[in-house]
Amino acid sequence: MALRVGIVAGEASGDLLGSRLIRALKKQRPDIEFIGIAGPKMMAEGAKSLYSMERLSLHGYGFDVLKAIPGLIKMRKQLANYFIANPPNVFIGIDAPDFNFALEKKLKEKGISTIHYVGPSIWAWRKGRMGKIKRAVNHMLTLFPFEQALYEEAGVKASYVGHPLADEISIEPDVKDARDQLKLPQSPLMIAMLPGSRVGEVKKLASLYVKTAQKICEIQPDALFLVPLISRETRIIFEDAVYAAHKKSLDRPTPNFKILFGHAYLAMQAADIVVVASGTATLEAALLKRPMVITYRMPWLSWQILKRMNYLPYVGLPNILAGRFVVPELLQNDANPDNLANTIMNIVNDKNVLDEISGEFLRIHQLLRQNNEEKAAQAVLAYLHD
Repeated sequence: MALRVGIVAGEASGDLLGSRLIRALKKQRPDIEFIGIAGPKMMAEGAKSLYSMERLSLHGYGFDVLKAIPGLIKMRKQLANYFIANPPNVFIGIDAPDFNFALEKKLKEKGISTIHYVGPSIWAWRKGRMGKIKRAVNHMLTLFPFEQALYEEAGVKASYVGHPLADEISIEPDVKDARDQLKLPQSPLMIAMLPGSRVGEVKKLASLYVKTAQKICEIQPDALFLVPLISRETRIIFEDAVYAAHKKSLDRPTPNFKILFGHAYLAMQAADIVVVASGTATLEAALLKRPMVITYRMPWLSWQILKRMNYLPYVGLPNILAGRFVVPELLQNDANPDNLANTIMNIVNDKNVLDEISGEFLRIHQLLRQNNEEKAAQAVLAYLHD
């Protein structure tokens, strides 16, 4: 009888993790069947999807998201009924915690072993979720080493499997190759500016980044600013900010912006320093050994709420992993053009600081490079029995 794995991924990042996990598991047991909610990459590895993954790929709190909730609840109930009637050897929920934890809890109550892949950031914001996780999950697979102890202290079995980005990114990134691929002109200072992928993030940070670039150009007129954006809408927002800043201060130098469609990875690799909104991009920059300044702005009320929930003094993954401030974080009111420009220039002009950052990021890279998909597969195989 073939082994069956129930599996649900919620968005593109989960689809990528899931596809690698399926591939690694099939190397060990080619007879495993995978069924649940899968994206195109997982389906290419043989997974069968009962529903479209796009239905789970929702962000924010707008009307469209609220409108979709009843359908998601119905879909989750139907999935639970399906897996209870056709029990898999193990169920794996990949990310999508709000959807998957409730599903995992129902399945675990029926005696189906549940694995959750990618622990939510309870260490940063929501430690109160640990009880919910314990009721839902037999085994947590974590991407970061410090998470394993947090889960195990709460009575949740956990395995640290490393981060897939650390396996993908070279220990010694090729800066020249990235600059050649982007066909960049020679410049004494290249700064990658990543204001985020979502419209709301770019709206909050575009003007800050443009005004910061103006201030840097007063010191370094031939600096080049690389701005990778992922959509036409975010590009328009940034270009409007450039126009508004130029119109308001005609006496200031006009920064040399190179706006890119995508290519965030190459832009960071090519840059001397990265200015980045908090998020996964901070980890990518660290693995690329790029010095950075982390910035973030959000609505005042949201900031007040999150500030009271926060359990750590830092928000950026590189600092969290290091357990100290390796790179600066300029948040809310501290994120202003004067502070940001001065911080950038102080870093790029201090060789000792640059060497210290590079050395710490190398240590983090080596810590996270664990042959992720193989380790995750080994943890799952322990639950698969003929």
